[in-house]
Amino acid sequence: MLLDDGNYFCSISTMYRILREVGEAKDRRRQRTHPARKKPHLVAHRPNEVWSWDITKLQGPERGVFYELYVIIDIFSRYVVGWLVAPAESAELAEAFIADAIARQRITRHMLTIHADRGTSMTSKSVAQLLLDLGVARTHSRPHVSNDNPYSEANFKTLKYCAEFPGRFGSIQDARAFCAEFFEHYNHVHRHGGIGLHTPASVHYGTATEIRRRRQDVLDVAYAANPARFCHRPPTAPKLPTVAWINEPTPEALIHSA
Repeated sequence: MLLDDGNYFCSISTMYRILREVGEAKDRRRQRTHPARKKPHLVAHRPNEVWSWDITKLQGPERGVFYELYVIIDIFSRYVVGWLVAPAESAELAEAFIADAIARQRITRHMLTIHADRGTSMTSKSVAQLLLDLGVARTHSRPHVSNDNPYSEANFKTLKYCAEFPGRFGSIQDARAFCAEFFEHYNHVHRHGGIGLHTPASVHYGTATEIRRRRQDVLDVAYAANPARFCHRPPTAPKLPTVAWINEPTPEALIHSA
């Protein structure tokens, strides 16, 4: 246009150099930015301090037919405080499911944090409003980061790697019957390696301390009868958990949270 008007000031490359020097050569379109997701750091020193919940699919009788299994687990005790098998996923069902678990565990305001991934039910307005009304804090996993919700993932793996777990369920009633038996065994019979080989129910409801004391009594008697069997080192019963976390915090944060 300048040449058409009979003017020459500089070459095109020189013009771009001048524009760069004054900061006018950048892309001036408005770009959407995505701030970095904050890494969740959750610490529990007792039951009913941090829950994790998630939904997994169970295969139905035919290809393309699935049932939705909702599960809430306490990260300190590993106790499954609630589960539900439904024909489909919905925010309304999630809201009622969480509200029921909170009521049954007698959760008071500012007592509990609930962690979940970023599924549609987990991030729904109805669930968010419920937790706000009840004074329950909530956190979410970062997008595409599976180990931000390790307790729920591990629980689902235990379920689906169970020897009796079927490839498919014949009906939703079959799925519910299997889950009822599985979670009853998981909570009250299964000895969990992460909680000193106690049952989740024992840790959750406070009977594990007495059970560990009785275990230690048995070991003390065995040691007194034959110390050489233990290389003259008194055996100790597996320790009870003192803390559980999602994404291990710094030592300073652990001391502060305690």
